[in-house]
Amino acid sequence: MEMKVTARWRGRRRFEAMGSWGQPVPMDAKADVGGEGQGHRPMELLLMGLVGCTGIDIAMILEKMRLPLDRLDIEAAGTRREEHPQAFTEIHVTYHVDGEIPPAKVWRAIHLSEQKYCSASASLKARIIPHLVLNGEEVPEDDRVEEATADPEL
Repeated sequence: MEMKVTARWRGRRRFEAMGSWGQPVPMDAKADVGGEGQGHRPMELLLMGLVGCTGIDIAMILEKMRLPLDRLDIEAAGTRREEHPQAFTEIHVTYHVDGEIPPAKVWRAIHLSEQKYCSASASLKARIIPHLVLNGEEVPEDDRVEEATADPEL
């Protein structure tokens, strides 16, 4: 399966990327290397792809579980190497979930996305560390949840 995107130079460090759906995505470098703040930085787009991919997975998994999802906001904070290439070494992903959903079910959806479905996370070398905030309360991961995700059935 092949996926293709293009990027067109728009001057200085700016590019406009386009995928198969035809929606433009502006990109630009930071100011200290000649950027002008005219778009997203490419590494931000990698994090956006990760949170979008895992978010789609989790919403679908919880829907299949027939669990009422009221809100799903996702933050990603990545740590990068100082030397080039300045790749991500660790990414903390925080899932803010609201709804009448048992914490173990949300953790199960997170792990299924991370371990089975999310192509973006599978494509990154960085260590990805999930965090869950359910109905405003941080919920630590339970060891029993990891055992439950080994079962491929939802």
